[in-house]
Amino acid sequence: MKLSHFSRILHCVTAGILMNGVMAAAVHADTVVVTADRMIDVLAGKVVEHPQITIVNGRITAVAAQGAAVTEGARRVDLSGMTLLPGLIDMHTHITSDPRYSGYRGLEFTDNFWTVVGVANAKKTLEAGFTTIRNVGSSNYDDVAIKQGIEQGFVPGPRIVPATYAIGATGGHCDSTEFPPSISVPSPQIANGADEMRATVRKLRKYGAEVIKFCGTGGVFSKTDSVGGQQYDLAEMKALVDEAHMLGMKVAVHAHGAAGIKDAIRAGVDTIEHASLADEEAFALAKQHGTWFDMDIYNDDYILSDGEKNGVFKESLEKERTIGLKQRQTFQSAVKAGVKMTFGTDAGVYPNGYNARQFATMVKWGMTPMQAIQAATVNAAEALGRSTDVGAIAIGRYGDLIAVGGDPLADVNSLRSVAFVMKGGDIVKAPSH
Repeated sequence: MKLSHFSRILHCVTAGILMNGVMAAAVHADTVVVTADRMIDVLAGKVVEHPQITIVNGRITAVAAQGAAVTEGARRVDLSGMTLLPGLIDMHTHITSDPRYSGYRGLEFTDNFWTVVGVANAKKTLEAGFTTIRNVGSSNYDDVAIKQGIEQGFVPGPRIVPATYAIGATGGHCDSTEFPPSISVPSPQIANGADEMRATVRKLRKYGAEVIKFCGTGGVFSKTDSVGGQQYDLAEMKALVDEAHMLGMKVAVHAHGAAGIKDAIRAGVDTIEHASLADEEAFALAKQHGTWFDMDIYNDDYILSDGEKNGVFKESLEKERTIGLKQRQTFQSAVKAGVKMTFGTDAGVYPNGYNARQFATMVKWGMTPMQAIQAATVNAAEALGRSTDVGAIAIGRYGDLIAVGGDPLADVNSLRSVAFVMKGGDIVKAPSH
């Protein structure tokens, strides 16, 4: 049981009234009031001075100016000198990965080692201000296990939307292509043809997937494929997407190459991950279909600076050198074209907890600071289908708040030093004085 939860129970018990030897139900809900110098209203795209946020039982019940009436007995949190924002959302993480163990180095550890890595990364991610993540690929259903551990109060971490395994074709980006034929590894994620893809979607949902991710093209960190080559045809993609949508799940596709991106959009996917080589036709299709681009444009710096010492395959480093700059140029063109954008970092390819480093890269390549922040809040919430829960400081949504010193609209790098984190009305990280 979490300490904060225990404190609430104790408060309710002591607030009860002993009647005829029976403790009556407490009538006071847990209430916290947060004030700050300013707040970024991501829905309106503006700054609000001297806000006062009321949270009752983990949900926001009022957004007002300081001085508004406050419930008697409410806990007060004063963040003087700070800017308040919604908890951030990263749409593309690998919470159970650590880039220091790339290439063959990961084979030194037992399978469950990666669950432990994920627990540590979840804490780092939350303390960095990311109160919600979409985890788009982990083995052994580890992301579901970590989500359950967080929700049951055993470990700290963000709200997790898990994909479990990323579905892939035989020999493709989501297959294990670094071994000879004499070595086989469990591959519950491999599906070929429409029927297998439908069956795999059902299986992943059965074991906890809340979003489906599949590999539509080659990638950087797979050893033997071309980074942009298409790996599923339109009919296969459509079968997967239709099945997932019928089951109420959204679909993300790993796709670098233009042909695979365009077929994925035609098939009805919800988000394009990476989108490195998208062209003008892909931009037009994305706008027509309402498809989101989720582009990880920071991590090229980390891969090229640290990848070799981390054990990244030389083939992967060469592919990154080929595609990194092109992806950033595509991002710039997509922003100018008006493609809908979310914030996704591919954390795990570089260290989890460094997620906010991408904001400055997004601004450098064409976004305003407000647009970059909206990509990680209101846009991401909409792409998740969670606009009533997360992504904004608004009535009815979770009390997921962060605060930074200074003004992130003047210097977006301030988001790399989050001083205060609240998740569901509980303080996760408080400013040091």
